[in-house]
Amino acid sequence: MEQKTPVLGHVHSVESFGLVDGPGVRFVIFLQGCHMRCQFCHNPDTWKTEGGDARTADELLRQALRYKPYWKGEGGITVSGGEPLLQLDFMLELFRKAKEAGVSTVIDTAGQPFTREEPFFSKFEELMRYTDLVMLDIKEMNPARHKTLTGHNNDNILELARYLDSIGKPVWIRHVLVPERSDFDEDLDALGAFVKTLSNVERVEVLPYHTLGIAKWQKLGFDYPLDGIQPPTRERVENAERRIGAQKSDAPTQAEQELPERVKGC
Repeated sequence: MEQKTPVLGHVHSVESFGLVDGPGVRFVIFLQGCHMRCQFCHNPDTWKTEGGDARTADELLRQALRYKPYWKGEGGITVSGGEPLLQLDFMLELFRKAKEAGVSTVIDTAGQPFTREEPFFSKFEELMRYTDLVMLDIKEMNPARHKTLTGHNNDNILELARYLDSIGKPVWIRHVLVPERSDFDEDLDALGAFVKTLSNVERVEVLPYHTLGIAKWQKLGFDYPLDGIQPPTRERVENAERRIGAQKSDAPTQAEQELPERVKGC
């Protein structure tokens, strides 16, 4: 019998002990390639679809399973990016084998590749059978502002959210709060209203914008589009959490982390 050639995934990097990438402790696989050009992106080195390490699903699964004793009941594998939905064939092979091994599977996606057209949609439907949770980034509700921020429209991303609701797939919604780009009360209210139409959302999170990725932009020779824009204040983060119905985060904002010790807590 002719042996099937394994599908190769183009992998940017892996993280052995991810703590913010889904439930529990997770082995996180960052895939190469993304069509969006988010102005706040802290990993622009993942944009190119070519490059990265060519890895098989079996290789990555073997590596991940070394850390299974640390996962306890909730942990497992999360695939992020880049944009994992650009490598559907690889995702299918990886997650199918992960489920055969009894491993929890999470996708962290911005949803930009989603379409109901073929061949994408049938493959995506199958992928959902092997996926326990989708972490979906919704960058902005206002279409024009979304396109300014990311270079793409958001209609198919919202359609993805509706589709996941229709099949009852558990979802965490995340929103990156960027002053002057995605921190507008009317848009936050619209996001909150949209989330309320979905019955499958288990968690909503606000992720404060930070400037820690500027060095990568500079190293790649890119002009940083948010030059001069500071991270949001704690007050604006709490405002966003309230308006979209997000879980309150106790983590300090970047601005708070950078305060001198004698000023913190004043």
